Amino acid sequence: MNDWAHHDPAQQQAAWPAVCQRILQAALLRVKKTLYDAALARGRSADSTPLLADVARQLAQEQAQLGAPDQTFHAALSHLCAAFALSSFERDVILLCVGVELDPAFRSLCLLLSGSSIPSFSLALSVLPEPQLTALLPESPLRQARLLEVGGGDTLTLSTLRLDERILHFLIGVERVDHRLSQLGELRTHREPADDTQAGLAPSLRQLVEQLGLLLQKEVSAELPVLSLFGGDVGDRDAVAQAVCQDLGLWLYRLRAVDLHEAASAHGEREKLTALCVREQHLLPLAVYVCIEDGDSLECVRGALRFADALPGLVLLSSPAPLRMGVRRRVSLEVPKLSTAERAQQLRLLLAKQSAQLDAALGPGGSSLLLELAQHFRLGRTAMTSACLWAQGSTEPLSQSLWHACRQQARPHLDDLARRVIPRVTWDDLVLPPAQLAMLKQLVAHQRHQATVYLDWGMATASQRGLGVTALLVGQSGTGKTLAAEAIAHELQLDLYHIDLSQLVSKYIGETEKNLRRVFDAAEEGGAVLLFDEADALFGKRSEVKDSHDRYANMEVSYLLQRMESYQGISLLTSNLRSALDSAFLRRLRFIVPFPFPDAPQRAVLWRRAFPSSVPTEGLSFDKLSRLSVTGGQIRNIALCAAFLAVSAQRPVTMQDILQAARSEYEKSERPLSESETRGWV
Repeated sequence: MNDWAHHDPAQQQAAWPAVCQRILQAALLRVKKTLYDAALARGRSADSTPLLADVARQLAQEQAQLGAPDQTFHAALSHLCAAFALSSFERDVILLCVGVELDPAFRSLCLLLSGSSIPSFSLALSVLPEPQLTALLPESPLRQARLLEVGGGDTLTLSTLRLDERILHFLIGVERVDHRLSQLGELRTHREPADDTQAGLAPSLRQLVEQLGLLLQKEVSAELPVLSLFGGDVGDRDAVAQAVCQDLGLWLYRLRAVDLHEAASAHGEREKLTALCVREQHLLPLAVYVCIEDGDSLECVRGALRFADALPGLVLLSSPAPLRMGVRRRVSLEVPKLSTAERAQQLRLLLAKQSAQLDAALGPGGSSLLLELAQHFRLGRTAMTSACLWAQGSTEPLSQSLWHACRQQARPHLDDLARRVIPRVTWDDLVLPPAQLAMLKQLVAHQRHQATVYLDWGMATASQRGLGVTALLVGQSGTGKTLAAEAIAHELQLDLYHIDLSQLVSKYIGETEKNLRRVFDAAEEGGAVLLFDEADALFGKRSEVKDSHDRYANMEVSYLLQRMESYQGISLLTSNLRSALDSAFLRRLRFIVPFPFPDAPQRAVLWRRAFPSSVPTEGLSFDKLSRLSVTGGQIRNIALCAAFLAVSAQRPVTMQDILQAARSEYEKSERPLSESETRGWV
């Protein structure tokens, strides 16, 4: 870093360009005097050559304005020379090209000395002191670091020399990354004030930042390790990387691995992009932050790691999972997920930034609402920010809009893996015995009051196992298990996702766990109600271990049990037969709710609800219909079929229509429709 690294940041930012330009002007004056002296040495004189007379006057005026030239070459110029180990000749070649860009007198002197207003290596060798023939070798700093561009010419020495635009900007005190890099990523300097991301950094993340800072301060090797941040939320990983650089006084250049891959592939410029980034790390106190995202191809990830390995300065990597590839020494650290209390505090900070009277907007119990939101929705920083913005723009009361916004932010990941059911069923729509209904309401209470029991009362301090609300809904098809799941989700204002376990179970070893992991990982953010249908497909009685297939089948069951217990949402499983399930599995469920076959009074209620008041009916006897030995699901099917029969005949629904529809329903299950069930219908 340059001599200004320890100055006050505000003063440095304001004075830096002026200092750089004054020092550069003094250095250019010296080189211009060298060109002038070379012209005089070749027999020219100021008296006979008007150009030289003008230059002589300029030199005198500039000398008077600047005073004695500063030979220490501080600021940007000295930093450039030190960063790339430039010799005095290479430095003067740079200054010659700078002068041609900024001062017409340089172009006139070059034209007078070489016949071209654009300098060449031949001209530099002939007029600048301490010439070096090796200064334009491919491995020399002038070319390897792309400080100069070598143009056309009959020979290398006669080829034109142009200063790279980025180097010119650097020497005059413009602080920014190369425009070719700024198009790919975004830069945040350490001189910018910390935003709300860092001001509200959670304690667990701040602890990680301090750990990384100590690690880097103790690093004594010439090559810094790559810091690989994985896990947690992408927004939290970004905040940690930004805070680390802020604490170290480094700028942060962030780019996505996929953008780097596409740019390199489209133009075949991977080496050029790498060289530009290497150069920026020499010019600026710059850390490079490469973000690898879910779904990036293996080729994209490998390209990002090769890019990171080639950089000389501090490099940070962000990825959802640990990275196993790469050559350069790497330190991998997991970014923890925020605790419930930390998420609640983050929500308060984000909302307070947008609402001056937050407590009034949230209403009574605002703090407990934020804690409940944080308990139900394990959103990351990015999703929480979006939810707060969306809630503030809603016309609903903030407490309601915030809940809906958090619920919506949690949907995208799980929508790709399971079928979302819009819960419209309420407790009043369920036709169940009082004991079963009470059990379902108790299940809801367990989920609703998690924050109080687990956090305020400390019931979760001893162990994190068994905190999830798990239940088995067991009963014959059509007895209301899915409707009960809808009612639970509706009561809690949570999303319901229907997952067919038979579709997740795979014959290939490890694939079932992989499928289940994707579902639970996606569900973690939203605390959704997960309804695993056809539990018998995986949770049947575990067989004795006779071969490797039996062993892996038991591992699948154990894995799902472990994920269900750690999932702090609600996991509901359905089965037609309780006896088909392993007793060891049943012991680990918090609730087992039997759904009995509906009796006659319950069936009468179901029949009344099957035909809304808008449906035209004639002569229906619900007491007679209740004699049919069918479940609620079958009643729904029969009622629909009867309605279509009636509308086709352009008349109201009658007992005859229901009789015909019932025969069709019974035939599906290969059951006879007895006379005792239909006596007196028609």
